[in-house]
Parts: sequence; C-alpha cells; structure tokens
Amino acid sequence: MVTKDIFERIKADILDIVAQDFFAEQVPVFEEQYKGRMDVYTTEEKLNEFYSKGFLDQEDIFLFNADFSKKKPSLIVNQFLLIQSYINKKHTALGRFDGKKIVPLNFLNEHPFGVTPRNAGQKFMQEALMMDADKAPLVIIKGPAGTAKTFYSLAVGLHKLLDDPNKLYRKILVCRPNVRLDEDIGYLPGTEQDKIAPFLRPVIDNLEILIDNDDKERYSSEKELKDKIDELFDRKIINTEAIAFIRGRSIVKQWIIIDEAQNLTPKQVKGIITRAGEGTKIVLIGDPEQIDHPFLDIRTNGLCYASERMKGSSLCFQVSLYDEECERSELAYEGAKRM
Repeated sequence: MVTKDIFERIKADILDIVAQDFFAEQVPVFEEQYKGRMDVYTTEEKLNEFYSKGFLDQEDIFLFNADFSKKKPSLIVNQFLLIQSYINKKHTALGRFDGKKIVPLNFLNEHPFGVTPRNAGQKFMQEALMMDADKAPLVIIKGPAGTAKTFYSLAVGLHKLLDDPNKLYRKILVCRPNVRLDEDIGYLPGTEQDKIAPFLRPVIDNLEILIDNDDKERYSSEKELKDKIDELFDRKIINTEAIAFIRGRSIVKQWIIIDEAQNLTPKQVKGIITRAGEGTKIVLIGDPEQIDHPFLDIRTNGLCYASERMKGSSLCFQVSLYDEECERSELAYEGAKRM
C-alpha cells in the first residue's frame, strides 16, 4: 500500500501490511536541502581585490575540511556567499555567484519603503527581492519565525509599486495557503474576501509597521492606521486571493507573495509557479518546520520541493534565514533557537 497518510501507514503496520510513502515527490532531509547561501574563505589579498575589481573567480575561494586542509566549494548559480578572510574573520564581504564569477550585491545600500536590512540573511533577501522580474521572476525564502520574510516581501513590493518610477508591477497579490482555507472556504460566511480575511491577519500586522514607521506614534490612532491600510486594499494596490482560485490563470505584471508556502503540496506549488505571465514576480516564503498540513512533512511540502527542483535555475534566487537572524523580539529569537 502506498499512501501519504501516516495514520494509514501505522494501521497497515499493525496489520502486517507493507505500506510506504510516495517517494517521487520527496526531497532530501532538511539538513541536506539547498540553503541558497554559503560561508566561504579567501585570502586578504583576494578579498581586497573583490572590493577594488568587483569580482572574484571561483578558484579564489575555499572551504576547510575537518583536518583544516583546504577544499574547493561547488557553487550553484545565484548562490549567495559570505566571504571571509581566513586570517581575520571580521574582514568579510557579501557576494553572489552569477554562474561564471562571484560578484558584489547590487542593492546593499537600498532602503525599500524605509526598511534597512539588519543581518547578512536580510541583505541576501533584499538583493533577491529587489532584482527585476526579468532577471529574478522566482524568489524562495525559507526561515524560522521572526526573520522578516513576509515583512520584507511586502516592503519591497510596496517600494516597487509606490516609489519606483518605472512602475514595473500593476499590483501586489497576497495568498496565504491554509488547509481549512483551501478545503473548506465555502463553509465560511460572506464573499471570497470575507472568507480569506481571517487568514491574512499576519499580513495586516506587517502592514501596520510598514505604513507608519514611527514606533511611538504608530498606535496613537488605531482608526487612522486602519484607514491607511484599508486604502491600500480599496485602491487595489494589495489584493488577496485563495490559492484554489489561482489555477488556470495567467498572471501578468504582478508582485505575488505566497506566504506559509510550506503548507502547499508539490502539485499546488507547480500550479502557482506556472501561472506567472510576463513581468510577474513570485515570492514563496515559509518555515519548513511549521507545517500544518496533515499529509505533508519537511521532505514532501511544496516549499522545499520547489526549492530543490528550482535549484540551479538562472531564474530562481533562494535564501535560507537562520535562527540567529530573528529580529522580531528577544522572546521570538529565544523561542526559535530553543524550540
């Protein structure tokens, strides 16, 4: 018997029936999955050359084996690199492998919608998000809670729509898959937007911070803050939609954010990525360790499936954020680290 239902497999085992999971859509264990980034080493001389010449050859960097002997890393196109001097770990640079050489990040000094990256992971994330859809139509971001995945995706999206004079995108489309949302949306009262609203509260929380960056005055008038956010939806700058209703569409010139993508199936994530029309950018974000779907796990969810299958594509940029890059609060960081 072949089934994704773990409870069915347990019952089968009790009855001495051979049962197994589907292997066709499984990816490697989490520790072996593609992270989109790597820490590498080089010499002081080469690091200085990187700043002066603006590139490094793949042969200029190395890793250390357990016995401290050097080895050459195997790089993947669009992989982000934290380059350290092997004699001074404080002397570092950030770069990206473009398939031929290692080049500097282009958007380090940008502040999309007033947001400044606080760590290396967020700088990599900003680089991938800020690139135009013709170069980076798909961005996959994995990381624990509090690492600003949704926050940064919204910030760059709003920057592209409201601040960028090129106006490359028509609107932001936010989808937040939820098992109940996709399967039982018809049982909730109201219109499609009314049904989706309870599941998009995390998006509203991030918009509250982005719309008013004054920490002291932000919540002085709840009505004024709500009116500002409502305006974004009323003007159709930000739109929300159920995952089930994306199928069959060809979405052109939109900034698409798929939040909680770890709750997608491989079939669903393929359906979403293949909806992208000309000028559309898709951002898949999620935490593979917070899967709510009863038939998915860390090896079979859509987020990790897309990450492994799109690894090496010149059109896909990926970054994994670490527990120590949690910026939400001290408690959120402590929880992410310990739990």
